[in-house]
Amino acid sequence: MFSGIVECTAVVVAIEHEQDNIHFTLRCPFTEELKIDQSIAHNGVCLTVVRIEGDTYTVTAMRETLERSNLGLLKVGDEVNVERSMMMGGRLDGHIVQGHVDQTARCIRVEDQEGSYEFTFEYDVDPEMVSRGYFTVDKGSVSVNGVSLTVCRPTKNTFAVCIIPYTFEVTNFHNIKVGTVVNLEFDILGKYIAQYQSRMKELSI
Repeated sequence: MFSGIVECTAVVVAIEHEQDNIHFTLRCPFTEELKIDQSIAHNGVCLTVVRIEGDTYTVTAMRETLERSNLGLLKVGDEVNVERSMMMGGRLDGHIVQGHVDQTARCIRVEDQEGSYEFTFEYDVDPEMVSRGYFTVDKGSVSVNGVSLTVCRPTKNTFAVCIIPYTFEVTNFHNIKVGTVVNLEFDILGKYIAQYQSRMKELSI
């Protein structure tokens, strides 16, 4: 479980393909604090540390993860948002993020608002997924590349988020431009409510 408060970015230093899996080796400031089997969110995707060597660590992404996320697009030298799992009893500064990316979206607009930045994203809509809570609502929460953000002006298949300078600088949002593919995780509370309502309708038939 994560909060969507990115600790820093990690740099991809090696990529190894093994059948349908990809092993990513990264370097980040807290590598020396890690241990094998620890869970870390990478652009919002929960992955397990499988190897630690010096100041780098390695995680493995399987086919399902690669198909749903932007991890398969990573190249050596890319920055990845990273967050270690929440500690019990800690403050929930963002929102509840599972680390289970639902789908990707594409940036369609970046606007400099003289102090902050507004990013607009577009994503594919599946009516069945919408009925299960996979959509955005105004002032609701969404995770974009693992960053907990507040939704602005949602439409059927787009939404905007506003990024303060600090977030812009310490996450990989400073690398996002029009056309960049990002990971989305919709609000888990919204999913539960939507699926509960759908299940109640089925039972009433």
